[in-house]
Amino acid sequence: MKVRVDVTLKPGVLDPQGEAVRHALGALGFDGVEGVRQGKVIELELATDDAALAEEQARQMADKLLANTVIENFSVTVL
Repeated sequence: MKVRVDVTLKPGVLDPQGEAVRHALGALGFDGVEGVRQGKVIELELATDDAALAEEQARQMADKLLANTVIENFSVTVL
């Protein structure tokens, strides 16, 4: 079963990569971009057909390894 984990910085955490992207977009002529927050997407292929189990396993993986829960939020979507 495929599961997607979306990881984003918590509000208030500085995002230097997002700021660099915002600046580069302005330099390329894309005016009006007032903010950019960068995150990551992790797709997992799990050996189960049980959607609830797959979601729970992915949540545990994100909590323990895939996201730094001090500064990042995550969400899990069973695909």
